[in-house]
Amino acid sequence: MSIAEDQHSAGSAFSDQPMDGRPFALHNSKLNYIYNALIPAYKAPMPRPSPAAPAIAPIPSRLRESALYEQVAERLRTRILAHTLPPGSWIDEQSIAAEYGISRTPLREALKVLASEGLVTMKLRRGAYVTEVSERDLSEVFYLLALLESDAAAAVATQATAAELAELQTLHEHLESTVADRDAFFRANEQFHIRLLQIADNRWRLQMVADLRKVMKLNRHHSLFKQGRLEASLAEHRQIMAALKARNAVRVQKLMQQHIDHGREAATLS
Repeated sequence: MSIAEDQHSAGSAFSDQPMDGRPFALHNSKLNYIYNALIPAYKAPMPRPSPAAPAIAPIPSRLRESALYEQVAERLRTRILAHTLPPGSWIDEQSIAAEYGISRTPLREALKVLASEGLVTMKLRRGAYVTEVSERDLSEVFYLLALLESDAAAAVATQATAAELAELQTLHEHLESTVADRDAFFRANEQFHIRLLQIADNRWRLQMVADLRKVMKLNRHHSLFKQGRLEASLAEHRQIMAALKARNAVRVQKLMQQHIDHGREAATLS
């Protein structure tokens, strides 16, 4: 069939008379069904689904309690730093799990946390031990503390607000008042150093110093325990505070470096 004949044949399928309001009707029954039944249904607008309300997660009525292993880690950390679990001692997992009324799984997770902080040493097929601090360990810890804390002191001298310097002055005055109580002096001294780091506003430096200070506390011969060191430390703090108030970054950086170096000398194992 030629193209013309094909066009004529196709055209003959339509009449010129409208049917059911349509301009053309189809004589072929199959085409007629498609045109009259299916196409109108296809062209009819589909109903739009009503928008579903967004799902709202329920708001918990109370905050999640800390994980069990975190609570165990905090208890063990306290005992280690208080030397009731002394450096070098074996951590009896079975005994501690029974004492705390827990399984060994959260205990082992807690030990991993303490190992990451340097407070616990894991030994293959031997278990966990409280870390023993060697003279080299101590020297390296104090070296890093001197770098980090002297840098923080310089930052505070230039960046701290007047209110923040006043807060440090209050902490220093509290330190002065505790000189007759070595344990209280130790706590006040740490509060001053940690607050200075917080004001310096570098969270990574703060975290590193916090971990280093934990290791430093493992030392049986803490620097402040040495005869005369407490009074010398307080005199150094007075100079540091004066340099901070004068906003002398160079001087306070040098003073803090010397302050921590002197602590290292006093804490050296011999």
